This record gives sequence, structure tokens and C-alpha cells, in this order.
Amino acid sequence: MLFRQAGIFHTDYATDRSLFPIPIDRWAIMLLLAFALAAPWLVSSLTLTSHLLPWLVWTSAALGLNLVLGWAGQFHFGYAAIMAIGAYTSVHAAKAGIPWEIAIILAGAMATAVGLLFSFAALRVKGLYLALSTLAMQFVMDWVISHVPAISGGVSATLQSPPMRLLGQVVASETGFYYVALAWCLLVTVFMLNLKRTALGRALVAVREKDFAAAVIGVQSFYYKAIAFATSSFIGGVTGAILIFTFYRAVTPEQFAVNVSIELLAMVIVGGLASIIGCYFGAAFILLLPGQMNELIAWLARQFGANLGAETLAHIPNMLYGALIVIILLIEPMGLGKLYANVRNYLMVWPFGYARK
Repeated sequence: MLFRQAGIFHTDYATDRSLFPIPIDRWAIMLLLAFALAAPWLVSSLTLTSHLLPWLVWTSAALGLNLVLGWAGQFHFGYAAIMAIGAYTSVHAAKAGIPWEIAIILAGAMATAVGLLFSFAALRVKGLYLALSTLAMQFVMDWVISHVPAISGGVSATLQSPPMRLLGQVVASETGFYYVALAWCLLVTVFMLNLKRTALGRALVAVREKDFAAAVIGVQSFYYKAIAFATSSFIGGVTGAILIFTFYRAVTPEQFAVNVSIELLAMVIVGGLASIIGCYFGAAFILLLPGQMNELIAWLARQFGANLGAETLAHIPNMLYGALIVIILLIEPMGLGKLYANVRNYLMVWPFGYARK
């Protein structure tokens, strides 16, 4: 099979610690990257701007949240508020004439400062208490953003984003927006892939598994929890800025309400905790699948001549979608990423199943 390891010999530590030691993995990554780069010429404009672009942006956000939730083991119900801080900061900075590249860095820095405030709760409580604390902070940030005119302009105000200028050149095309989102998603993905192999990544996993046991071996749990929140917040802040400049083109408080935090949490859980490819699967599942299911149910109703009312057509896909989430988590509680890993591990030894015993 394609995943065979025969003929692969690790003769040094660099080879043994490579990200993709199996050739088929490298080829698959190269093919996916080639498709991503050629997507503006391979798919329709609607698919590019309404499916691929938001999928890449929200995958970046899911990766940032997974850093806290999957690697550090800390609940975070306020990630949408972190993204909102980055979005508003970048828009105000760009309106003030600051170059766009610096504006998104400022967005990440401001989100990091707010994320450190979130981390103070993580240093004192854990579990459901931490979930409740971050949820409360989400509501606090929602109120501040909505009721401080200097930030949002008011409760119902819409703040238009200025034109994106990348290296002094105005980016106004759909292809340009797509490539910006793709570059950021790839950057976050490479960072997360390498984080797994660093001392920081191993320390975060130690804190996640048992923080007081990690303290016994010299891992300062408070310190690494703060780093996890700060790093995750920086990713969330920049992602929020890119979401506004490439997709929404305007920012309102409703775009980053508490339901967005819950959807991001669902992306991570359905995709798989501490799973990078699971973030891609989870974002696609939560973001793209509902619309596809609506179209599928409507198409099946037309094919079989079923006379379903508009209200029924609106609720059946949601019911099936919810049932599908439950079924997936019952089959594999670790999410879609673990399902993929199970299939991959099976193919690595097929048909010699006894090799796994």
C-alpha cells in the first residue's frame, strides 16, 4: 500500500524527527499545496470566496484555539472576543494610516494583552470554573466593544475596513484575498506542526495531563499556561484582522458574539483535540457541511417528489447535522482527526493486521 514504511531507515535524529518521514505524506502535502495555489483557476469565484477563503480563515482560528484547548488543556469560551479585539485594532490602525502589515501585528499584540487577562483566570481555577470565567469575560468584552463608541461606534454601528495594502500595493481582488488567507493559514499550520516537537510543546502537554505532576519535574504550570494563552491570543487577533479584511470587509459586534466562540469550540472538539489536521476537518464540518446538507435535502425532496414545506426543509438538515455530530463523537470521541489517524494506521500494516498486536 501507499503507506508502507519498507525501505525507510532513520540513520540520524534529524531524519527520525522529520515532520513527514513517510513519502506518501510528503506527496500528499505537495499535491494539496499545489491545488491550494492553483485554486483560483480551478474552482468558481463563488466557491473560492464563499467556501475556501472562510474555511482557511476559520481553520487558522481553530488552530489557535486548539493551542489552548488541546495542547494546554485549558477551557476557553471567549475566543471570539479575542478575535474581535484584533479585528477592531487592525481596522482603527489602518484607518490611522499605519501600514497593513504593522496593523495586523498590532492586532495580534493587543489581542495578546487581552488574552493575558484571560490567562489570569487560568492561573487560579481549572475545569468548569475556568470555562465559566472565560465565558464571563466573553460577555464583558461584548459589552465593552458594543458600548464604547471609540471602539465600535455604537451598539448597531458598522465599521468599514479600509483597503488592504500589502507591501504598498492595494489588494482588492478575490484571488489576492484568498492568497492572504492561505498564507496565514499555512504559517499557523507550520508553527503548530513544529510546536509538537519543541520543549514548549512537550511542557504544554505535561501541564495538560497533570499540572502538579509537571511542577514536580520542573515545569512551571502557571508560566506555560500564560504562554499558551498569549500565543493563542496572538493567532486569534491576527486571524480576526484577516477575517475582516479578506472576507467581511466590515466589522460589527455581532460578528464575534458568544455563539461564534461556541462554534469555534465545536470545530476543535469535532475535529479533535491537539490534532492539526482535525482543525481542518472540524472547520469544514461546522462551517461548510450545513449548507451542503441543506442543498442535498432539497435535491432529494425534488427527486422523490416530496412536498415538503419551507419550515420542514429548514429543520430536517439541522436535525440530521446534529445527529451526525453525535454519531461521529460516539464512534470516535477524539474527533475526525483521530478517525483519519485510525485509517492511516490501518493502511500502514494492511493486510498484516497481526503486526499491530
